[in-house]
Amino acid sequence: MPIAVPRVYRGFHDAWEHHEADYIASYGNGDTSFVPNLLPETAIGLSADAVVTILKGRLGDRVDLALARENTDPEVPAADLPAEIASPVAGWDNGHWLKTSNMVGINVRTVQTFWSVVKYLLTVPDAIDSVHLLPIWEPGVVDSLYGMASWRLNSEFYDAELAAVVPHLDSAEAQLRAVINLIHATGRTVGMDVIPHTDRYSEMSMAQPHFFEWLQRQDVRIVDHSENLHLEVEREIMRWLEEVGPATLDAKYPTDPAEFFGEGYEEVDRLRILFGSPSDRIGRHSRRGDLVAHLASYGLEPVPATMGTPFRGVEADTRNQGLVVDDDGNTWRDYVIAKAGPFSRVFNPLSRYKLYGRKDNNRHWEIDFDRPRPEVFSYVAGHYAEVQARFGFDFMRGDMSHVQMRPTGVPGRLDQYYDILGAIKNQIREGNGVPFFGYFAETFLPPRDVFGFGEEVDHLEAADADVTQGDLQSNAIGSPEFMVQLRQYLDIASTRAVVPAFTVITPDKDDPRFDDLYQRGNVVRAFIGLFLTDVPSYVSLGHEIRDVHLTPWPNEHYTKLFVFHEHGEDNVYPSKARRGARYLWGKNGSLFGAMTRLRLFADSIYPAIRSRPIRWLLPPDPRAYRSEIAWTQWADPDYVFVANLNTDEPVGYFAIPTIPDTPPGTTLELTFSTENDISDENRQPPWNGKHFRIESLEPEEARVYRIVRPE
Repeated sequence: MPIAVPRVYRGFHDAWEHHEADYIASYGNGDTSFVPNLLPETAIGLSADAVVTILKGRLGDRVDLALARENTDPEVPAADLPAEIASPVAGWDNGHWLKTSNMVGINVRTVQTFWSVVKYLLTVPDAIDSVHLLPIWEPGVVDSLYGMASWRLNSEFYDAELAAVVPHLDSAEAQLRAVINLIHATGRTVGMDVIPHTDRYSEMSMAQPHFFEWLQRQDVRIVDHSENLHLEVEREIMRWLEEVGPATLDAKYPTDPAEFFGEGYEEVDRLRILFGSPSDRIGRHSRRGDLVAHLASYGLEPVPATMGTPFRGVEADTRNQGLVVDDDGNTWRDYVIAKAGPFSRVFNPLSRYKLYGRKDNNRHWEIDFDRPRPEVFSYVAGHYAEVQARFGFDFMRGDMSHVQMRPTGVPGRLDQYYDILGAIKNQIREGNGVPFFGYFAETFLPPRDVFGFGEEVDHLEAADADVTQGDLQSNAIGSPEFMVQLRQYLDIASTRAVVPAFTVITPDKDDPRFDDLYQRGNVVRAFIGLFLTDVPSYVSLGHEIRDVHLTPWPNEHYTKLFVFHEHGEDNVYPSKARRGARYLWGKNGSLFGAMTRLRLFADSIYPAIRSRPIRWLLPPDPRAYRSEIAWTQWADPDYVFVANLNTDEPVGYFAIPTIPDTPPGTTLELTFSTENDISDENRQPPWNGKHFRIESLEPEEARVYRIVRPE
């Protein structure tokens, strides 16, 4: 029996109350690939016992395997897991599977725990076959997920209820391993965020000062930024350590800075002496804060991370708003780029690894790319490789992949030290024996010399990226900018080694500044993302039920504002503060109903079209004169997909040209539309000997026609 889909928010609550068992059975017996009519917020509220029961109905014994003690111990390499819960792409010898994946991005903080990622995925169809987890590490300043304070997992993602049900899952590490096992068991891949920077005063930067670039500031003047300033930092850290004593009482440690920070003294030992037990997060944070204050009293600071050309040459922000006093009473200055370009930006809470030497003792802030620092590459790549081995990630999303600081662009000769993100990917592929490991790059494909020097696609190929996020999410669907960009991305996909994604929305774009982009066109965006089967797509959690925000709503409604946690009296834009710890899901029942119908339909055809190359019948018009698009499969086509990208105006008559690989007498039969009232002429478009005539398409309407060949 077809599943009735409500059209208003309250209707979904009523449907779940009356038909919960039927919907769970539909998922369990394979009639649907997700639990239909299950609101995300309802899914997050399910008990751990209920979730395990639902999953067992679908996956059987694989659930027990995924949760078993021997399979959730991060000390046992993920590569040794049973085939039933191993990576679904383990048979690939490269990361090219990413080029046709449909990905959902999940900020774990919005669902609160790793375990709740599994709950949310009960609402997601199999057509979305890949999961990107935003950063999972201990956060730094303002609890920013992208400001890694250590290599430890974020303990706020631990689920006490799960530990009560499965007692050996008593750590965030064991729970993450179990969650990835379960996601693999459903046939999906999982990716981690790989970040080429840390919180400025992270454990990494203070345990390895020589792996970072430092400056010394007196009031508003930088008095030193020489290449080896880290040596003074090391001396001050040792002086502080002598004053306060080691975090581990009576512990012995080298007192000579060169020995203490040298290769012969392990990082794990150095961290215990400086900050204490890895399990004592509060104690480590307190000691780190004390050391930060000591270094700050001497004006010693890691150089903040930047983006956008020219990247280099920072100076203190002398404006009143550039003065910052933190919770511990330390006084800071924000920084700006002295000769800024139009997209230059300083990320004051963050600091990059120092991957190369400096020219002329860093007098003019010039990087010497002919002097890579192999020990830093090895340190960063080695840590991420360890994470992959412990948890079984299938790909990495490379944060800030657009950073290319060489003023002359990609060099004529490439080596393993060209790019840190590419080095991490290849260290994992080769060192961990996982050739399938992929690289999804965060870049926006701007004009040359904007976010990075040279052509960004050249840089992505040089860094061995498989897929790039692109920037379709930054333009209103159907706008001239969107049409030009989409056509450009399709050209790149067909000619270059890296493929741009059809990005519907990212966690960054779920932000009050971009509300106007998502007031319309959400279903047709999702339609294209699902059914353009030879390019990847990306969507963030919550898009399927996002409310229409005509003016900014309270910040608790936006996933972007859960990346960090700022404080303030107001919780509406332009403030970034939140009053609550809980993400507030949308209540757009109309959108959720349309998305549910789309996903149920996708279940019915996706096995037949997954990853198949497509043939454009009406490609996107880069002039934006025409808003309709149409495509089919390249060989032996089964379906024709049609969409109107104009969200305001209908499309009148237009023609779908001859469909190759179909015999005379072939007809088209409507099998799906995002609209309800479809005329007979549009249900079976007539063939006039040259083309099929489509009478009309409503604003933002999308349809699927089945190709019917004569008997």
